[in-house]
Amino acid sequence: MRVLIALLTVLLLAGCGSQEVLESRPAANASGTSFAGNWQRREKAGDVARQLNRAIRETAGMPNRVIVPLDNERRRPQRSKGGLAHVFLRDGDNLKITQTPYGIFISFDRSVVEEYRFGENRIITLGQVEAQRVSGWDGDDYVVETLGRNGMKVSERFSLSGDGSILTRKIVFRSRNKQEVVVTETFARND
Repeated sequence: MRVLIALLTVLLLAGCGSQEVLESRPAANASGTSFAGNWQRREKAGDVARQLNRAIRETAGMPNRVIVPLDNERRRPQRSKGGLAHVFLRDGDNLKITQTPYGIFISFDRSVVEEYRFGENRIITLGQVEAQRVSGWDGDDYVVETLGRNGMKVSERFSLSGDGSILTRKIVFRSRNKQEVVVTETFARND
């Protein structure tokens, strides 16, 4: 009987474990890195959209359907019982990045502007979807992490090539079961 009670106690405590919480990232841009400028995607848009769709399906528990529009087609957002952290992800063929001492503003195809404040740690919302967002510096790289309530996490890492002419955006989609899918985009400076 004691073994059964101990086993039930362990299972109960395991079920009551706290949800993951993202740790704040440094706000100081110690290296002086600047991503400011105009950037044009080097990969074909349709190829990236297919990779993003696959990554979202595999990590969000989504049925096999299109989530990111292919080649500028417009689709109505669909409800999901799976992970929803991906709804905060923006993408575009052309990026205009403005950088201040306090944050980065990224315009995706001149239609959506995302603001990432250095060292931010806040709750963001889109409709009724809520997630924790942290962003800040990791050496020369800028990292943005978004964690949904059900444990899906989207991490974005922005980095520059040695001469600053290529911007790399590495996006890691992680399911609540810790399965990861990585999508990498590259952009050439277009100033």
